[in-house]
Amino acid sequence: MKSVFVVEVLCVFCFVLLSQVTAKNSEDIRCKCICPPYRDIEGQIYKQNVSLKDCNCLHVVEPMPVDGKDVEAYCLRCECKYEERSSGTIKVTIIMYLSILGLLLLYMVYLTLLEPMLKRRLFGHSQLIQSDDDVGDQQPFANAHNVLSRSHSRPNMLNKVEHAQQRWRRQVQEQRKSVFDRHVVLS
Repeated sequence: MKSVFVVEVLCVFCFVLLSQVTAKNSEDIRCKCICPPYRDIEGQIYKQNVSLKDCNCLHVVEPMPVDGKDVEAYCLRCECKYEERSSGTIKVTIIMYLSILGLLLLYMVYLTLLEPMLKRRLFGHSQLIQSDDDVGDQQPFANAHNVLSRSHSRPNMLNKVEHAQQRWRRQVQEQRKSVFDRHVVLS
């Protein structure tokens, strides 16, 4: 319930952010002219925030490195391109990326710190310790479903999730045995 609320707030925030960036910033549009070396003048790159119709050498190259009649010859050698980007989309993408990264980080903290403490409290410390003989053959939580089915304090949904998790672990263990011990690949 709480995670659904967080997702809804994130979606509303992204929508508001996208709707606010419909107007172009001056940094979102530019004309870039690349001028190669000409006579004794070395090559340069010029950038100006101008409209598409003004994207040419005469409007972008300032100060003009040549005088008078050489201006046209210099400008013919320059290659000007109009560039446009959406900074709003870039911002939303970065926000979403950082949000997902943050959620994964929280999940990692849960898996490494909180889940072992909860398992220890639920199953007792003695079931987490395995002998050296059966390290590869038995999983530490193989009977978790039996313990959970006897527990009446946990809701039914958690029992189903734990049962599915244990079934998946047993399947992975069986696949490992098949591949590494019997050298059989499951199809």
